[in-house]
Amino acid sequence: MTSKNILLSGIVGSTAYGLAREGSDVDRLGVFAAPTEDLHGLHPPKESHVTTAPDSTLHEVAKWCRLALRGNPTVNELVWLPDELYEVRTPLGDELIGLRSSLLSAKRVRDAYLGYATQQFKRLYDRGDGALCADTRKRTAKHARHLKRLCGQGYELYATGHLSIRVDDPDEYYRFGERVAADAMAALPLLQHYEQAFDETRSALPEQADEAPAEAWLRRVRAHYYAVQGRDGS
Repeated sequence: MTSKNILLSGIVGSTAYGLAREGSDVDRLGVFAAPTEDLHGLHPPKESHVTTAPDSTLHEVAKWCRLALRGNPTVNELVWLPDELYEVRTPLGDELIGLRSSLLSAKRVRDAYLGYATQQFKRLYDRGDGALCADTRKRTAKHARHLKRLCGQGYELYATGHLSIRVDDPDEYYRFGERVAADAMAALPLLQHYEQAFDETRSALPEQADEAPAEAWLRRVRAHYYAVQGRDGS
């Protein structure tokens, strides 16, 4: 894979949310296209490339689309970033941003965001009564912030069809994290609040995602990278 294959990438995670503090990692997420001819052989190319130092995840276009259609919160944020957080933005990447709403469905957004938040709560609860070492308390507070963010972002997306990446009042997220680090059950009222809010809200999203735009875009990507490879003679 070369930089020419990257269609869209940007800074995600705590920096994007407005939750970064001194020492926070800078996370990057992107989508790339495998050379089309490579998809026809016995050994297909890797669908994801993950590195640390720097922290970066790149998903191949087909895998990214499948994850996005399932409502995956992590991949989904790539197409909702503020403009200044994109580091690579190509015409095909702009097309992907343009079809972001068609990738969404009410049930999958609810299941993904609320499901991930519920998993976070279970991890917090399983850690015990708050008598934790400093490193564990720090990690617990971070996971609590994730829980709160997932609930708020997921509900906004479900209710309005729009996703705001930056959170309101980052300090409140840190206060919430400290409360939960002291007592995991402090997260339960928030989770119950959002479960009720999802139940009582009619979603702005369709019942099923429209796969046709993603399928058409993916075929344009495959055609482009087949033609490019042929011209380059590689």
